[in-house]
Amino acid sequence: EQPVLEPVLPAPAEEQNGTDSAKAPKVNCEERNTTGIDRFTLQILNVSQDLMEFLNPNSSDCTLVLFYTPWCRFSASLAPHFNSLPRAFPTLRFLALDASQHSSLSTRFGTVAVPNILLFQGAKPMARFNHTDRTLETLKDFIFNQTGIEAKSDVAVTEEDWEGPLPSVLTKGIDWLLLFSVLFLAGFVMYATIRTESIRWLIPGQEHEHQE
Repeated sequence: EQPVLEPVLPAPAEEQNGTDSAKAPKVNCEERNTTGIDRFTLQILNVSQDLMEFLNPNSSDCTLVLFYTPWCRFSASLAPHFNSLPRAFPTLRFLALDASQHSSLSTRFGTVAVPNILLFQGAKPMARFNHTDRTLETLKDFIFNQTGIEAKSDVAVTEEDWEGPLPSVLTKGIDWLLLFSVLFLAGFVMYATIRTESIRWLIPGQEHEHQE
């Protein structure tokens, strides 16, 4: 049985307000303590790790989660920009997972296409990034509009961000889910065709009509 989720939507376009340009954040994130952390980077979940293990349902801290596939060119072009986000927002957490290895999570959170970015507060999805322009600036604007947390101004995409940890180079692979779906559909059509022909021969008079 699929869990019922509240819809997660992008923030509406901000209205211009001459006297009060700063709006209250839509998600009140608890910023983590960065004392003792020297390197801010995102974590990529492997096939045996569950996203729910990294999200604390009893906490109000925020995590930006990316659903991607290594053979998707849009995921690859997004990679260096997403790799730089932990440095821009050190008080937030950033996770990425291969949607093809976590198909149950993709179904659960409605990530029918990749790349897909969800902002979680605790274990609850709060907002989805739906812009087609996936750059560091648009990602920073999205996080600021949702949380009110400002990005560090000196952060930019570097050569190291193009190298990892999220891969920016396409890898050859087989979409097993798509392949299984095609094979299942082909098998069903073949079965339905054979079944239909069998039923026709069982109907009185159909065999004579076929001979004529």
